[in-house]
Amino acid sequence: MQALILAAGKGERMRPLTLVKPKPLLEVCGTTLIEHHILNLKKAGFTDIVINISWLAQQIMNKLGSGNQYGVKIRYSFEGDEPLETGGGIYKALSLLDKEPFLVVNGDVKTDIDFTCIKAIPNMLAHLVMVSNPNHNPNGEFFLDGKQLLSFVDSSKKQTYSGIGIYNPKLFEHSQSGKFSVVPLLKEAMSQKMVSGQFYKGQWDDIGTIERLTQINTNCKKQKT
Repeated sequence: MQALILAAGKGERMRPLTLVKPKPLLEVCGTTLIEHHILNLKKAGFTDIVINISWLAQQIMNKLGSGNQYGVKIRYSFEGDEPLETGGGIYKALSLLDKEPFLVVNGDVKTDIDFTCIKAIPNMLAHLVMVSNPNHNPNGEFFLDGKQLLSFVDSSKKQTYSGIGIYNPKLFEHSQSGKFSVVPLLKEAMSQKMVSGQFYKGQWDDIGTIERLTQINTNCKKQKT
C-alpha cells in the first residue's frame, strides 16, 4: 500500500513560525513532524510515499529529497501557490497513486501509532482512525458504532478524526480538480454506510497552535530528565 502525507497547508494558526518554515518542518521532540511520519511509515513497511506540497514547498523538497536517506521513495504532488485543501489535494495526488486504497496521514499530527494496525473493512470508500476528543475539539466529528461504521449523526459520543485513514480512490470518482474539502465526500459516503473506522488509544497530538507545540516539546524534555 502507498502512503500520502498531507503537507501543503499554510499553517496560519502557527504564525509567525510558519511564515518562514512550513508546519511539517517544525520540530517536535527533536525531529520534524514530517520525518516522524516517514520513519514510522518505513518501520511499518510503507516505502512508496507521496507528499502533497504548496506553501514553502521547496524547503520540504530540500529537506526530504528523494527519500533515499530514509530508505523510502518520495514523490511530490505540487499544488501551486495556493493549497487545494484536503479534498482537492488528495484528488490532485491521485495521478501519483495506484488505483488501490492508500493510507493518508495529516502532516501536522504527532502520533506513535503502528500503521500496520490500521485494518480497513473491504470495499469501503474510506476507513478512518478515531481518537478521544482533545480539549480543543470536545465535541468530536464522527460517531463510531459497534459495527465499525462511522456516521455524522448528532451524538454525545462522537470522537475526533485523527487525520489518519485509508482512502479508496473511488471516493473521488465524481470530483473535479480545484480547491475543496474531503469532509462532504466522507459524509456522503457515511450516509451510504461506506465508511468504516477504528479507535486508537495511544499517543496522538494535533500540533495546531504554537501553544500545543510548546507543550508537547516541554513534555518531551521532562520525560528525558
